[in-house]
Amino acid sequence: MAETAPPLPREKRRQKAETTSPPTGPAAVVQHRLTLRQRLKRDRVMLLLTLPGLLYFVVFHYVPLLGYVVAFQDYQPYLGYMHSVWVGFANFSAAFGEPAFWSATFNTLEIALIQLVFFFPIPVALALLLNSIASDRIRRFVQSVVYLPHFIGWVIIVSIFQQILGGAGLLPDVLDGLGLPRYDMMSDPDAFPWLLTLQVAWKDAGWGTIIILAALLNIDKQQYEAAAIDGAGRIRRLWHVTLPGIAPVLILLLILNLGQILSVGFEQILLQRDAVGPDAGEVLDTYVYYHGIKDNDWGVAAAVGLIKAVIGTALVLGANKLAHRLGHEGVYRGADR
Repeated sequence: MAETAPPLPREKRRQKAETTSPPTGPAAVVQHRLTLRQRLKRDRVMLLLTLPGLLYFVVFHYVPLLGYVVAFQDYQPYLGYMHSVWVGFANFSAAFGEPAFWSATFNTLEIALIQLVFFFPIPVALALLLNSIASDRIRRFVQSVVYLPHFIGWVIIVSIFQQILGGAGLLPDVLDGLGLPRYDMMSDPDAFPWLLTLQVAWKDAGWGTIIILAALLNIDKQQYEAAAIDGAGRIRRLWHVTLPGIAPVLILLLILNLGQILSVGFEQILLQRDAVGPDAGEVLDTYVYYHGIKDNDWGVAAAVGLIKAVIGTALVLGANKLAHRLGHEGVYRGADR
């Protein structure tokens, strides 16, 4: 019969367990780093689930990027890409030398900054108000009401605002009845950026609360209870629990909005551009439309579109890098294993 080894003392057993346990920390990450093939095999189910979305972006977003070759050609539709004359950066020089381009750029940046500063906080505040409603039935009803404008087309929305703020609308009639001068906001060039922001806020503020409400649901309720026990009031709980809890989502939405900062709503502005004139109503999207499609200047229009794409990409990458420096995930982060 084989002899059994005597039991080790407690201190020796602890030292043996420490020497045989796998390493932790950065050394463990280096030792157990998976290769690309191993990660693909591990995540094959999730990759298959993302395949339809990936195909959508490849077909409708990445393949059309090849059309930017028009920006470097004197493109003629009947000649096609292969036979159109190559002009290099002449289209970019033509765009930069045209005052209408700089006017459209200034208008675009003005509208985008106003919407970023004054519209971006509205869905956050609305989501916080909806989340504070105790009754689930009332909250669902209010959510349904504020979601509805998102599904209304811009033609209808502009018509509604025309009936309220236009020259023959409700607001001028009320001012006239009070003995004040009539005011047509729909044709005021100075008020045009604020009018667009008001329309966007009415249409999409409710829809923008969906992601923020989902982020609010992920906050641990025990944090609110602990803060209340410590004597924190409603404002302090909002500042120290709620806002830090949804900060990653807010940063993600902010970065994505920066990528679209040069696209401020083509259809919305096209419907109202003539009322305020090109000097105030021309943006980069309408500039591309009028110079590319109506004037058949395809090369300059493609050059402006490429400039927009490059600036938007640079803003997203820069903002995402800044988010990493501040300790947040941002839009993406490199694989660690």
